[in-house]
Order: sequence, then structure tokens, then C-alpha cells
Amino acid sequence: QVQLVESGGGLVQAGGSLRLSCTFSRPTVRTYNMGWFRQAPGKEREFVAASDWSGTKTAYADSVKDRFTISRDNGMKMVYLQMNSLKPEDTAVYHCAAATTWVQITTTPGQWGQGTQVFVSS
Repeated sequence: QVQLVESGGGLVQAGGSLRLSCTFSRPTVRTYNMGWFRQAPGKEREFVAASDWSGTKTAYADSVKDRFTISRDNGMKMVYLQMNSLKPEDTAVYHCAAATTWVQITTTPGQWGQGTQVFVSS
């Protein structure tokens, strides 16, 4: 079982930026694909971004492309989500996720953190 702990959420004005962080509890994070999902009130959880174990392959939801960037530091066992040009519709609880396959990390990872709240005011 993987433990994932997110941090970095908060309140920001539209147009602002936030960086979310996720710590990974296993001895090695290298073999895991990592990602971020979000869930807004009254909506289903949705895919935001994913990175393969090396960080060279990434994927983004269309709604965040060119605004959000996923990165990772395997040595520090950390995954990040840099969020720029935030919009009120980005308001959600953001969850870090881990999976052993690429298909899983972009759809149903199975390993989740508790989440961190992001609120974007207009």
C-alpha cells in the first residue's frame, strides 16, 4: 500500500498561481506513474495530469493544458503540480495518485491521497 500526502492548497484569486506537493511513502517511487485528480462539489473526480516514472512522458486534461505542469523528484519522493492562470472553475479538492500502469494513472489509479483544497475566487 502506498501512502500519499498532499499539501499546498489554499485560497487564491483568479489569475494567480499555486504549487501542490505530494509526498510518497514507499522506499522507491521510481517505478510508479504519478498523477493528479480533482473533485469539485457535486461532481465526479476527474483526471488532471499524469507523469510516467521518468518524468519524460506527461499527459494533461484539456481544461488545464498550458496552465498546469506536473513534475517529480524521485530522489525526494515528491510529485508537484504547478498551477498557473487559475480560474474559479479550478476550485476543487486535488488528490495525488499513484499507479503501476499508464492506463491506470490516467483513468482509475487505485492509490489516492486524502486531498488538498484549492479555492479560486473570481
